Amino acid sequence: MKFSQLFTKGSNVKLAYLFAVINAVVIGISFMLVKKTLDYASPLDTLTFRFAAAFVILLIVLACGLVKLNYRGKPFYKLLLLASMYPLGYFILQTLGLKSATSAEGGIISAFTPIITMAIASLFLKESTTLLQKLFTFLSIFGVVFIFIMKGSSVDLSKMSGIILLLVACVVFAGYSVLTRFVAKDFTPMEISYVLIGTGFIVMMLMSLTSHGLSGTWDALVTPFATPTFTLLIVLIGVIQIVTAFLASFVLARIKASQMTVFTNLSTVVSIVAGAVFLGEQVTWYHLIGSMLIVVGVIGATRFAGKKVHFAKTSTEHATALKS
Repeated sequence: MKFSQLFTKGSNVKLAYLFAVINAVVIGISFMLVKKTLDYASPLDTLTFRFAAAFVILLIVLACGLVKLNYRGKPFYKLLLLASMYPLGYFILQTLGLKSATSAEGGIISAFTPIITMAIASLFLKESTTLLQKLFTFLSIFGVVFIFIMKGSSVDLSKMSGIILLLVACVVFAGYSVLTRFVAKDFTPMEISYVLIGTGFIVMMLMSLTSHGLSGTWDALVTPFATPTFTLLIVLIGVIQIVTAFLASFVLARIKASQMTVFTNLSTVVSIVAGAVFLGEQVTWYHLIGSMLIVVGVIGATRFAGKKVHFAKTSTEHATALKS
């Protein structure tokens, strides 16, 4: 079988599950890389640079003829709406929320995204979930929350503005997951990825330039690149941005949105392992128990999901996304 044949609309659901796991692993690793970049640049600049790197890489790939894009006659406004939700809406809300809330609070709140997605998908996509699927989804969420609580984290209601923004960010990401199911009917994963990353690059760059312009800190925008380590990190994160955008679009075209988002909790497990291996961070008993709950929850939510899966009917074969 040619590699491109993996991207046809009749692809096996098991491949989608595999890609969902890979997506979670890649996201988990990216947490560690992003954490390292913050030693050199601000969160906004780091976000701008990662989208810039991803967009440049995509342009090079396109110029070399490695991918084919076809937006002609397609509802492009759907892609712009999708981009307004993720990455724009999600990252902007998350950044603003974390100004008055802690990263731990952000981790606890984001763990509830699968439940929000389940509710929205049920409303707009009429996706049904079994009782066991719901229970195992809650188990994976509890695993994430358990880890944060045992680390001494909690949700401080006095920081309500930040908490509300983080909750809205979760709703926006859930909406993105659901909307992608609709958009995937007309666009290939690669076509979706180009627009999401391109839009993210343009908007984040404008925000970063405006911020430095108002504060008169233009030197801070370029100083980090004097360190080769930072440049390498940004390139790696740029590649990850492309991979996750593509995998998410591919998976959401083939399995339910409620199933896809529960896999994202696996990234917490991966980030714990990556932190221990590469950053020397301590792994405690509650990390192990929480990770076990997450993994069991994800496996159970997948195993006991409804049998019937609707594939997105694309207007063009996904094989056009990559050449064999």
